[in-house]
Amino acid sequence: MAPRRPSSRQSDTESATVDVGASVKEGAARAGDPLMVMSVEKAFRVLNAFDAARPTMSLTQIASIVGLDKSAAQRFTHTLEKLGYLHKDPETKRFELTVKTLDLGHHYLRGNGLLERSMPYLMHLSKTTEETINLTMLDDTEIVFVSRFMSRHVLNTDVVIGMRMPAYCTAPGVAMLSRMPMEEVAALIDRMDLHPYTPNTTWKREDLLAKIERSAGLGYATAFEEYYHGDLSIAAAVVGPAGTSIGAINIAVSRSRFTPQEAEERFAPLIVAAASSISTIGRPTPPRKNAQR
Repeated sequence: MAPRRPSSRQSDTESATVDVGASVKEGAARAGDPLMVMSVEKAFRVLNAFDAARPTMSLTQIASIVGLDKSAAQRFTHTLEKLGYLHKDPETKRFELTVKTLDLGHHYLRGNGLLERSMPYLMHLSKTTEETINLTMLDDTEIVFVSRFMSRHVLNTDVVIGMRMPAYCTAPGVAMLSRMPMEEVAALIDRMDLHPYTPNTTWKREDLLAKIERSAGLGYATAFEEYYHGDLSIAAAVVGPAGTSIGAINIAVSRSRFTPQEAEERFAPLIVAAASSISTIGRPTPPRKNAQR
């Protein structure tokens, strides 16, 4: 997808504050779980507090944002520094994430069966279409990019592996939602922060449900300038043995090079075929009957 951050949303700092605040509330809710190791949960909250808006922070900032007293924040940052996940500047005393924080994501990508099965099809689509091809997965109300082949025609490059986008206004999100039971979809939509990113965003609940149902019938979903201006995206869900979505493949092209109708007619069959092939690979092979002699 050709990324451009929507200007009508909160600033990065405001958004990050909201996210961490929600994380603190979730942590308080988890405290009632007798199996929950809260010190581990707090350590991850410290790591998740760093982002583009706050690449470096002082101990006081970390304590305030994460919801810890300064003594606890000092113990957590010291431990994470010793483990190699945080770096402390000796002069400014500010902390930042280290490259070691990529290890967990790397292990996930190396061990992900869906990504391994999808790679030949993603590469083939990238070479034959010369357009941007993505593999995404659904995580609650958002999609997460797990693989990306960029086109030379891409407008911007700030969509990277690990980036998240709302599911309701992206083609991969709608495609994956279209393969879920409608009662689950409705419950998920009720927890989404629905609002328009562009004049073309489908964001009203009833309109969104109708679009998801229509996409289920088509076998693919479209998002034409719904999240980014100038972006035309077509996606199809990859399904697992149970018939529910486990991911989605999408192609993203520029509005300056294709009309929505041209993009849909040209690329939808390719995306559907690739998603179907990956889904077939993921299904267990039925047992063969013994041939009669």
